[in-house]
Amino acid sequence: MTRAISLHNVSKAYGRSGRAVDRFSLSIEPGEFLVLLGPSGCGKSTVLRMIAGLEEISEGDLLLDGEWANDMSPHDRGMAMVFQNFALYPTMTNRANIGFPLKLENPRQDNNERIESTARMLGIENVLDRYPRQLSGGERQRVAMGRAISRKPSAFLMDEPLSNLDAKLRNHLRAEISQLTAELGVTTVYVTHDQAEAMSLGHRVAVMRGGVLQQVSPPREVYALPENVFVAAFIGTPRINLLQAVVHAPLEGRMSIDLGRQRLPLPEPLSPDHQLLRIQQGRQIIVGLRSEAVRIAPPSQARPGEVPLSGIVEHVEYQGHEALVHLNTGSRPAVVPDLESARPDRSVPRRRRAAGGGVGVLERLKERAAGHISGPVVTLDEPGPDAWSPATRSPDRPVITASDLVVRTGPDMRLRTGGQVPLLVDLAHLYVFDHYGRRICPLPREVPGLDV
Repeated sequence: MTRAISLHNVSKAYGRSGRAVDRFSLSIEPGEFLVLLGPSGCGKSTVLRMIAGLEEISEGDLLLDGEWANDMSPHDRGMAMVFQNFALYPTMTNRANIGFPLKLENPRQDNNERIESTARMLGIENVLDRYPRQLSGGERQRVAMGRAISRKPSAFLMDEPLSNLDAKLRNHLRAEISQLTAELGVTTVYVTHDQAEAMSLGHRVAVMRGGVLQQVSPPREVYALPENVFVAAFIGTPRINLLQAVVHAPLEGRMSIDLGRQRLPLPEPLSPDHQLLRIQQGRQIIVGLRSEAVRIAPPSQARPGEVPLSGIVEHVEYQGHEALVHLNTGSRPAVVPDLESARPDRSVPRRRRAAGGGVGVLERLKERAAGHISGPVVTLDEPGPDAWSPATRSPDRPVITASDLVVRTGPDMRLRTGGQVPLLVDLAHLYVFDHYGRRICPLPREVPGLDV
């Protein structure tokens, strides 16, 4: 039997140190493979341990198959947990490790057939009579998984099970876990900070930040339609380009997005996505461009929906099958703070009221809600004129600059550091977020391939 798992406004607090998990709500269907993804310390393992019964729930409700389960013992939940550090008994053989939970259930029953069947499934039947210290890391993780599988649990709970392994073995075991859980059809909750694991394994991905759930969607949708700027920045390699900008929407004339030294003109007639930008006239926004949304080519080669830009080559990162070109376009980067840390600073820049210099109650509520959802966006100082102008760049006048745009190209493109190159931006892949980090466009829509 496989379980349905539901969490409703679940929170976990440790004394006065604040909430490790804050009002977390999520429903997991029977047989679903759900990945909890986020930076280290964001609360994802705490959620997993609350589902397992290893952590007490401070507030909210846990339902298993529709029944309230906050006080149910871990044993009665019928779940099996796979840990990051294998957690094998060193004085037991691998056979005994796999059969240990079965022995606890019925000490007199002969479980050899079940143990060997599980070992064959995982390809470790030849090491059953060895000890964990005699195995490689990958073999030990297979034994740990075998111990979980042998119980025939109602759900698998996996807490970063591959993080201690090397990259090649991680990729191999990732494919094995995907195939194994699909064959068994057991509900699986998998915790990781590795987005490659999340995107390749999960039916859905739940992104967390600072104990708060940011978005729950299929992998393709998390990448193509991030709910906020944190999700956009956390998902994708290389990281999405985030630039400060201002919308210009004159009553007469073409609407454009001002990036500081250059502008992106929006094509007429405006698409439904871009029409929404009119209400942002004059306001600070954040433009998101993934590396594949920009290509190096002259305006004469522009395709429908592409607009020109230019940049100075700061650095070329050769990857073998491709190259990542770091460019300076004179734009001001927007940075999501503490992207790799646990608790984001919830403070959001506040606007002063025209009269009195205070902050209105409604404004404070809006800012608190926005900070709770996606956290603030910290901006960098605008580059000085010497940082962008090609005329001022020479070996005699070295200038410290920072790239603000990364573009993906083929490995054979030859580019000179310090040279200016023409760019074409595909506006169909333009993301716009408000200054609180919430996505304005594109509008919610079907993402191709989600039904695959």
